[in-house]
Amino acid sequence: MSSRPPFDEMHPGTGTGTDAVREHYAGYAQWLGRQPSEAMRSRRDEAELIFRRVGITFAVYGAKDEASDTDNGGTERLIPFDLIPRIIPAHEWREMERGLRQRVTALNRFIHDVYHDQAILRAGVIPPEQVLENAQFRREVMNIGVPGDVYSHIAGIDIVRAANADGSGTYYVLEDNLRVPSGVSYMLENRKMMMRLFPELFAGHRVAPVAHYPDLLLDTLRAVAPLGVNEPTVVVLTPGMYNSAYFEHAFLAQQMGVELVEGQDLFVKDAFVYMRTTQGPKRVDVIYRRVDDDFLDPTVFRKDSTLGCAGLLDVYRAGNVTLSNAVGTGVADDKSIYAYVPKMIEFYLGERPILQNVPTWLCREPADLAHVLAHLDELVVKEVHGAGGYGMLVGPAASKAEIEAFRARLLANPSNYIAQPTLSLSTCPTYVEAGIAPRHIDLRPFVLSGKTVQMVPGGLTRVALKEGSLVVNSSQGGGTKDTWVLEA
Repeated sequence: MSSRPPFDEMHPGTGTGTDAVREHYAGYAQWLGRQPSEAMRSRRDEAELIFRRVGITFAVYGAKDEASDTDNGGTERLIPFDLIPRIIPAHEWREMERGLRQRVTALNRFIHDVYHDQAILRAGVIPPEQVLENAQFRREVMNIGVPGDVYSHIAGIDIVRAANADGSGTYYVLEDNLRVPSGVSYMLENRKMMMRLFPELFAGHRVAPVAHYPDLLLDTLRAVAPLGVNEPTVVVLTPGMYNSAYFEHAFLAQQMGVELVEGQDLFVKDAFVYMRTTQGPKRVDVIYRRVDDDFLDPTVFRKDSTLGCAGLLDVYRAGNVTLSNAVGTGVADDKSIYAYVPKMIEFYLGERPILQNVPTWLCREPADLAHVLAHLDELVVKEVHGAGGYGMLVGPAASKAEIEAFRARLLANPSNYIAQPTLSLSTCPTYVEAGIAPRHIDLRPFVLSGKTVQMVPGGLTRVALKEGSLVVNSSQGGGTKDTWVLEA
């Protein structure tokens, strides 16, 4: 997969002329060719000024997970915003949307199954120890029912595109983020910024809207309220202002018109959860929690947590509050479980996967481990619970010393790692200091599951701004682009 030149989203392959562009980029390319470099630079500076004024920053900490207790020192920085959009034609999006609906539906079936009948384990499709010994498997929620049997109400599915031999590109799912996926606020703010800076582009292109995402999110959360609650009270639970994604927590609460709360604002009484308000206690029915399982209830999980609410799990067990996403969803976005998602789709839905996985070696398997150890300089090796681009080895970009140090970690705990080919992620023209140059990108669509499965067209395109880098994560210096899905 990695030996071919990367798929260029805007320009076709060699032999088509240096000025050739793909059909869906034709109008934009003509416009871009007429823009003086000074004008583009001025608009980039304007975007940075506005983002900084609004406070659209990302706190970089040593912690690996945005929902961890991150009160250690960190630095606030702007996520770089690129002026050149990533454009997806309507027919490609329709197929991707079908694949995302299928995948998230199967993942929700899987989570329900492993906390109830465990049919997929009894059938031998997935080795039971892969699930039952998984650190994200929460025995505390076995046999608890949730509204509509939906566990991951908000999923962020990371998609990449790699080049084929004939010059075409194929989309692959790189990761499933089902616990507390972040980044949707940047998707929304990127679109607002592009419309502000380049209104003429939207007059000339039929770009599918994304601004209604907060409405879809609120509808989804209300749809999964406890049985019998007709006018549910929804809140967003944040770990607090020192969390890396606090801007997003506050942004989404404001956009939905609901309260942003911290654990100290909540309390449990008579099997219900309430928030403290200036008018007195108010019952809470749905909690969109941006706090990881471990910190939700100090009486059940981490005793030292001050981020959650004591007794919350008792209310959850009684069916008197919905947690979104549900407790225990992490078992399905573990990177060692990822390899089995195509089998889940066939097992639960009786269908062939529409979106393919990246080939994956499970280092807990002796044969896979042997292959990985023999090819460390060619592969990407990741921690199964890792996030944000931390704890991974990118073999082709690593020094011999780094490879040998990682080899020792791998041998010490092989079940903690998976490996994949070094995908040459597709590139998109990007405005950098030297001008316009290709940079590697991925895409994170946000899939909402309530009474139905729905999503806004596109998602967050992340871009590796360093030349040659494949790491797009914001915590590792990556930036973002607006994503245009063209309406047919």
